[in-house]
Amino acid sequence: MKLKIAMAAALLADACSPRLYPPETAVPDRYVYSEGFSQDTTGIGSRWWEMFGDPTLDTLVARALERNRDLAAAAARVEQARANLGVVRAQYLPQIGFGVQAGGKYAEATGIVQSYAVEPTLSWEVSLFGALRRAKEAAKAEIAASAWALEGMRLSLAAEVATTYFTLLEYERNLSIARRTLQLRRESAALIDSMFRYGMSDGVALEQARSLVRTAEADIPQYRRAVVQTALSLGTLLGELPAQDTLRGEGLPLRTDTYPAEIPVGLPSELLRRRPDIREAHYGVAKAAAQAGQARSARFPSISLTAGGGAASGSIKGLTSGDPWVWNAAGSLVEPLVAFGKLRRAEQAAVAAYDEAARNYEQTVLTAFADVEKALTAITTCREQTERSRELVESNGRIATMTRALYRSGLSDYLDVIDAERSLYQSQMQLASLVAQQYINYVALCKALGGGWERPSGPPEKVSGGAPPGRKPGRAATKAGAGKGPAPGTSGQEPADTY
Repeated sequence: MKLKIAMAAALLADACSPRLYPPETAVPDRYVYSEGFSQDTTGIGSRWWEMFGDPTLDTLVARALERNRDLAAAAARVEQARANLGVVRAQYLPQIGFGVQAGGKYAEATGIVQSYAVEPTLSWEVSLFGALRRAKEAAKAEIAASAWALEGMRLSLAAEVATTYFTLLEYERNLSIARRTLQLRRESAALIDSMFRYGMSDGVALEQARSLVRTAEADIPQYRRAVVQTALSLGTLLGELPAQDTLRGEGLPLRTDTYPAEIPVGLPSELLRRRPDIREAHYGVAKAAAQAGQARSARFPSISLTAGGGAASGSIKGLTSGDPWVWNAAGSLVEPLVAFGKLRRAEQAAVAAYDEAARNYEQTVLTAFADVEKALTAITTCREQTERSRELVESNGRIATMTRALYRSGLSDYLDVIDAERSLYQSQMQLASLVAQQYINYVALCKALGGGWERPSGPPEKVSGGAPPGRKPGRAATKAGAGKGPAPGTSGQEPADTY
């Protein structure tokens, strides 16, 4: 008989909180711009920045992951979520209290009359309609979401450190080019000054040479400023105070032959399990579904059991002598009858929050696919652009050398020298920028692919939330020939196909 009652209660709870299916998104068979990239699904490893082969970068990322304040705050949020699960569980366990009273009353006839009392109490709110289960599921989903948010912040922090570091290398390279250009222009101006004194050059050429020197001198402070400011930004990421001995870009040189080995982009379906922001959004949907189930359960009766007792005596010894104890127990069932739509509106709000979370999940997936495609396109096009720019630098270098020789021989005007040196300077700066940008493109691809992460440790129980009946998020439009991806979280101890 008891088993039948328990089974009936469980069935009633499930009837009060029907399940929802997670949002489904269209997943292509392959990335559009992945030609020339490996389709290996093994991933890129949790320490993807080591692919660049730069010990300085490895050290910087390690320091940032250890000291960054935002990362520490995200880790604290995970602990908050774990503690909150314990609070939720405790709310639905029996609550035991114990009260002790002591007092005295004075009267002329009797003098001081003392009184003592002991009052233990016990109360328990029984969850028959899924409220406890849904509250626990929401708390577990919050733990998982915050854990994946922490992984996402780690990935973003490592990517930002790498991007800032390569930007610093670019500015260091620009500063080096500007200083070398200044030296060459000073030598050229000195030569023209000597030629002018011997009547071999006119005053216009001399002033033009001096103007080029001043232009080169004016360029150096801006690159020096960029180096210092970028180094300070890097220090902030590392959780360090500004210092005069700012970090210098002393790692690998910005060369076109030091790019990382081929990065395995894998298949688009793998992205749903790789990207921390997708996993975070997924558990956000699970949390919203569980909270919708909670709101639905609030519209059904609540059952409370209470028990109490007490003993009173004029002396402490009297509390234990004889049989002064009195006990009572009661049960109550409260059915919300008239709340003027409060509970129904609360449920509607929770369902709307679920729909919002589902749409956010779908948008996160779309953004993730776009991020990968953009990074692939950037690497492919920047590779060709860098090669052409390198050839341009070599060509402009030869032109500058020849025009200087022609000018010294009196076969060319100094304006030709100015144009040649300006073209060489601009092409050198452009090449440095493109090379640095290609490094940053590889960083962006690693980040877009979800980097490499260790699965966050979460609650061992399966996370599955409940929600009102008949609520299924709309499916994203499926392109012709595109395959439908599996429901998120189909591996390990993560949710399978329902909330």
